[in-house]
Amino acid sequence: MNDVLVLNFTYEALNITTFQRAVKLIFSGKAEVVHGRDHRLASPTFEMRMPSIIRMLYYIRRPMQKVALTKKNILLRDNYECQYCGLKGERMMTVDHVHPRSKGGPSTWENLVCACMRCNNRKNNRTPEHANMVLKRKPKAPKYIPWIRVKRNTLPGEWHKFLFLYNVSIDEHVESS
Repeated sequence: MNDVLVLNFTYEALNITTFQRAVKLIFSGKAEVVHGRDHRLASPTFEMRMPSIIRMLYYIRRPMQKVALTKKNILLRDNYECQYCGLKGERMMTVDHVHPRSKGGPSTWENLVCACMRCNNRKNNRTPEHANMVLKRKPKAPKYIPWIRVKRNTLPGEWHKFLFLYNVSIDEHVESS
């Protein structure tokens, strides 16, 4: 894996870049190596460990990214768990309108939840109260989504301590497109 984790001046994760870009940032004096790999980069006049984590030597301000309202993000927010019965599973989940669209329910973060097919069919075109069902949690919009997206099971071990700020359940499910 040739990807390099880029940290802000304050050791917060910024993004993932290629090792070529990381080496350019190091040589231009904009970043320093925090953790190197066992492999070495060598030329006739210079040698260094291949970087795994670098830190910028100045602070980069990043605005909070607004979370897009998509089926995938609703399922991620609810951790692929039915909000009526608690069943978990990626393949059998659907998105349910708490207040049905046919009765004027909007497609918003506060009105959409993850539901298994059984509960979604049972609730049918009714509100949870009319269907005699109870929501496990009141749905709400997430405050942010991580800037960094990593492929499942490809996270190098040394990166974990710098990605602690992110919701682990989202990190486990988000894959690069």
